[in-house]
Amino acid sequence: MQPVYFVTLPGVLLLDLAGAAEAFRLANRYGAQYTLRFIGPSEELCSSVGLALNRIDPLPDALPSGALVVIAGLTSRADDERGPGGKLAIDWLRHAWRDDLELMTICSGAILAGAAGLLDGRRCTTHHTLIDKLNHLAPKALVQDNRVFVIDGPIATSAGVTTGIDLALELISERDGPKVALEVAREMVVWLRRDTAAPQLSPFLSFRNHLHPAVHRVQDAISGNPARDWPVDELARIACVSPRHLARLFKEHTGIGPVDFRQQMQLAQAEPLLKRRDWSLERIAEASGFGSARDLRRVWLRHRGSSLHR
Repeated sequence: MQPVYFVTLPGVLLLDLAGAAEAFRLANRYGAQYTLRFIGPSEELCSSVGLALNRIDPLPDALPSGALVVIAGLTSRADDERGPGGKLAIDWLRHAWRDDLELMTICSGAILAGAAGLLDGRRCTTHHTLIDKLNHLAPKALVQDNRVFVIDGPIATSAGVTTGIDLALELISERDGPKVALEVAREMVVWLRRDTAAPQLSPFLSFRNHLHPAVHRVQDAISGNPARDWPVDELARIACVSPRHLARLFKEHTGIGPVDFRQQMQLAQAEPLLKRRDWSLERIAEASGFGSARDLRRVWLRHRGSSLHR
């Protein structure tokens, strides 16, 4: 059995904690062997949503070899690295950490690990709003921005909230095999598992910071099927405006034109397919709505600013 210790502090983000814990619990149904323990500076505490948690074990003086330590995030109003709970957790991490242990952080959990010096010399990440803070607190850490999660040896860090589930599934896959991770994902109805190369900010949410309903209708149509051919006249009918007026509206509210938006969505669809070594570039281009691999390379260079290497 592999012990998994969840460091549980006042103001803990409930989804950070429960999402990862459920993934490890469910893995046991499919042959994995994890024992879950919740440890912290106090036996009872209040979570981010106001739900009280109790029966929390004390922080142990020592951990068994091979144990996985999970540090969930905290609300911004809760004790952080400056508060008594955070300081106690940091001191405990410095005392308890050994080379034969593993660490998983979710969201601002990386802040505590960084303050304890556990991320020094390691590639790591955290929530996109905390990147600067982590850089400041852990100047020796190799902080990666806009990543769902990063694994560097025994240290695994994630962006927070739902990405804690992604990281838990990845660790389960490494330890117990992809079949177990797939069964857990199905049980949790996680229809798309993100990997370490996936950005925190989805391209499908880009260019959406506006309130114009007609432009949103066109964006919904394109995002729903980026590989389909979308004639400008058809997009204009969806928006109930003329093609020329649609181009003006799109530029005004998104900063780009409809063609550029569609190409961005096509690239977002092509990107995960590029990891499939059993697919040719021509097949990936066709599945993403490009006329050829050459067209895919051309659009990639235009929007990404670098050549497509595969």
